[in-house]
Amino acid sequence: MSEPAGAAPRKVILDCDPGIDDAFAIAFACGHPGLELCGVTTVAGNVGLDRTTSNALAVLEFLGRADVPVAAGSPAPFGDARDVHGESGLGAARLPAPRGRPVGAHAVDFLIDRITAAPGEVTLVATGPLTNIALAVRRHPPLASQVADFIIMGGSAGRGNVTPVAEFNIACDPEAAAIVFGAGWRVTMAGLDVTHQARATAEVRDRLRALGRLGDELLLPGLRGYRSVAGGAGQPVHDVCAVALVVAPGLFGCQPARVEVELQGRWTSGMTVTDFGAPASARNALVAMSVDAPAFWDLVLGALQRAAAAMDGG
Repeated sequence: MSEPAGAAPRKVILDCDPGIDDAFAIAFACGHPGLELCGVTTVAGNVGLDRTTSNALAVLEFLGRADVPVAAGSPAPFGDARDVHGESGLGAARLPAPRGRPVGAHAVDFLIDRITAAPGEVTLVATGPLTNIALAVRRHPPLASQVADFIIMGGSAGRGNVTPVAEFNIACDPEAAAIVFGAGWRVTMAGLDVTHQARATAEVRDRLRALGRLGDELLLPGLRGYRSVAGGAGQPVHDVCAVALVVAPGLFGCQPARVEVELQGRWTSGMTVTDFGAPASARNALVAMSVDAPAFWDLVLGALQRAAAAMDGG
């Protein structure tokens, strides 16, 4: 269910909007031995672009990974999620201000340069609004065939979380999402259908307490300041699902489908209209619908434990 032992780490670029669950995703990517985090690009989403970029830098420095380049990207055209993630974007966590700066290149240029320099080698994971990705594939359409794989956290085959039918990342920039789903690649969509099954329950939070500073200063305070709109026990930690799919796709039940993004509906703008009955030739997505939650958390907590040990020089 995971990468075979001895396999070379998968190169990953994470396009994100940190965000508490993005912080989990960054820590997972830094801690899992099957991943090589080659860069982080930022977009406005959970909070504004200045803050998402600062948060990405701060989280990487906190993890001891200031070597990972961060490229600032695009402001999204709609709203934010400060009511969920707090004013800072990281809930109640209070990290030191980052000492580093983002690289000079815009995120779109960074994505194009890094992916085209190693065609077929870089997996692109997007856990925020899809503005950067849409701009990249419009500027350089061959990008869609040059990634090793493309996975998003976003969308839903069922209910939404900012409207009855639209998920936040898609609703922030539905036009960008429509461009991305129509770019000619297969989009693996880890949406609300699956992320609401991957919750940080009381048992998970107890296990996070064993992570030392990583748990005590970032992840647990982040969760304490995270106001889930999902209902039920425990907060969904959405974004780490998308990164976990890279190394352990066997933990997820994924179904091929045709996904179109609704742009015109008065009540349905941003809906990811998912047709599991579409002809094989028309399918543009692989939609995650289920996850083995206990095995998922074993995987995630194992990676976080390695990230925590690296912080402490272990």
